Amino acid sequence: MAFMAVTVLVFVILGCLLEGLPAVLLLAPIMFPIAKKLGINDIHYSMVIVCAMNVGLMMPPIGVGFYIACRIGDAKPDDVIGAIWPYIAALLVGVIVIAAFPALSTFML
Repeated sequence: MAFMAVTVLVFVILGCLLEGLPAVLLLAPIMFPIAKKLGINDIHYSMVIVCAMNVGLMMPPIGVGFYIACRIGDAKPDDVIGAIWPYIAALLVGVIVIAAFPALSTFML
């Protein structure tokens, strides 16, 4: 569980700074073998990574997705920064639930 928490933290931070593909290309060769040794299912681990990077993508003030959404919605980031926090909280709860309960992502296998 500690490894999963560290993974979520690392990929949230990377999601803030990088796009998804470069972040996965940088860390997947390191993280996936460790997850495999710990007995974590590849699909479950992949879902945790993607969801954690989505949180980072939307996290102000660095998250690129936040600024893209503001641009598409023709809104100033300063005006909508307060409204993004409940969404970020919901995303974090989702990541924690997915990380804590592997059956949610692997029940169809």
